[in-house]
Amino acid sequence: MKYISINLYRKVINSALAEGLDKNILKSLPTPINEIDNLDAVPASHFFELHELLDENLNPGFSVRVGQQMKIEDYGLLGLAWKTCSWAGEIFYRSERYFKLLSDTYIFKVEQQADISKVYLLRDANRRGLELSNEATLSASVVVLQALSNSDILPVKVAFKHNAPKDLISYKEAFRCPIAFNQSNNYLTYKTEDLNLPTVKADTSINKFLLERVKEATEGIEMGSDKIVSDIEKLIKDALPSGIPSVTEISEIIGMSNRTLTRRLSEKGFTFRDLIKKKQIEISKFLLRKPNTSIAQVAFETGFSEQSSFNRAFKRWTGKTPVDYRNS
Repeated sequence: MKYISINLYRKVINSALAEGLDKNILKSLPTPINEIDNLDAVPASHFFELHELLDENLNPGFSVRVGQQMKIEDYGLLGLAWKTCSWAGEIFYRSERYFKLLSDTYIFKVEQQADISKVYLLRDANRRGLELSNEATLSASVVVLQALSNSDILPVKVAFKHNAPKDLISYKEAFRCPIAFNQSNNYLTYKTEDLNLPTVKADTSINKFLLERVKEATEGIEMGSDKIVSDIEKLIKDALPSGIPSVTEISEIIGMSNRTLTRRLSEKGFTFRDLIKKKQIEISKFLLRKPNTSIAQVAFETGFSEQSSFNRAFKRWTGKTPVDYRNS
């Protein structure tokens, strides 16, 4: 069975409701909205039916407008992996390998030349909903590339295999380039130099962690609790100099819900707060053994904004002040 991630299904519904859609219209959907929170994916046919329903009940061009509202976070683990790309166009190469985290109906191929590159969406449409979904996908690709490159890069041409709609206002606003219909393929054309723009990369540890998570999810491998604990400890250690991270921040990085992360830690007898404290104690003891490291620096490295707060916490953890521990 072909499928679509529940994240995309939910995004389309929420965007339609934001445009003023009567919620009662959605009662005819084969996957009702009151079941969304209990699902990971919906049959692709249900997703395409949703697009068709909205096309009939909203102003023309909704598919393109919802694409423009997509955020990298809406793509779950795949979006997190995109954030670690080195250059903007790398998202399409990663999509070739990992897009099945969202759906098994998409195939991206990049045809790169010196000056111009084409990004093909190889997905033939046998129904109107698929055509609309293709429009949303290419529209979303434009805003994702802009977000990753932190620039207003635009395609120089966009092409669709299906017929042109009667109203092109939303299309022109979204793509801001020549738009062709009845073409042999669906594709975006970009200047190669724009696709090669560098991105704001995540740090090395997060990059490695996310790629491992994406690979595991793609291959259907569930990360063991032992590995989750060790990986979260590494992320906490990296985060502490910027302040004590919250469970929500770490959950977002690793692509889990707060509840799932908490449950997986509980399987090993830990709470998130336990791991924070554990790393703070380990780091502070290690740094206090270095005579050239000031107490203030130790406090900073363990997530405290004030040395006095660190002093009280360390005394509570060990029964000694930082100075006493260092002298002993």
